[in-house]
Amino acid sequence: MNSPARATTGRLPVPGAILYHEVRGRTGPPLLLLAGGNSDAAVFEALAACLATDHRVLVHDPRGNSRSPLDGPPVDQRVEEHADDIGRLLDHLVPTGEPVALFGSCAGGLAALHFTVLHPERVSALVVHEPPAFRLLPDADDHMRLVDTVEEIRHREGTGAAMAALAVLFGGRPAPDLPEARDNTEFFLAHMLRPSTRYLPDLDAVAAVAARIAVAGGTGSRDQTVHRPARALAAHLAQELVEFPGGHVGYAKHPHEFATVLRRTLAKLPRVEN
Repeated sequence: MNSPARATTGRLPVPGAILYHEVRGRTGPPLLLLAGGNSDAAVFEALAACLATDHRVLVHDPRGNSRSPLDGPPVDQRVEEHADDIGRLLDHLVPTGEPVALFGSCAGGLAALHFTVLHPERVSALVVHEPPAFRLLPDADDHMRLVDTVEEIRHREGTGAAMAALAVLFGGRPAPDLPEARDNTEFFLAHMLRPSTRYLPDLDAVAAVAARIAVAGGTGSRDQTVHRPARALAAHLAQELVEFPGGHVGYAKHPHEFATVLRRTLAKLPRVEN
């Protein structure tokens, strides 16, 4: 018998791209894990293996990253298009229309928020982990200028120098070394960073579906700028921030502990009738 942690892989043609996806687990409610930035499905391999014992776990490479090539030349990645991809994946992998639990980190959290607002009947619960919604902050203009500066540095000095400049969002620490099928740093800096950090969720619309949303942040990133939008979003929804192990990418560094907190958080969210 195959292990529930063994992935079944596939590729889904969608407008403008082909989405690589993986499914682990044969029983239990469906749970879609959404990566952000330059990550792909590989970043969730250990977490998905933990969760596949009692969930049908779905992951994918976001369009433009790793094994999900674009049909044409690279273009800026709109949060709204990535949200549409969530719907396309669910139509393909959960054709019964059963509501699905979502976990979205970083830009994946923004796409998950956008999708949940548009299609609440498809979402049983959402945990959004440190979304880079810097426009929620009172000093948003400073962060937008930083992102513009990072882009200027990329053009002038290359990706290494640009990522070093971006490290200020993470307390001055370098970007963590993460599992990935391919290095997507150049694509992230050129086509993901500015659109995702400039995206502002429709707060009234998010509040209308807040009963099925938990906003989360890492215990290891409490003092980092990247943590602040999660606190601002939780405050707007009159919620307490749910703390998860590790920092911005705690799901990759502490998968077993992270899976325990994720299960507990999903279980606490009230069952919403669609």
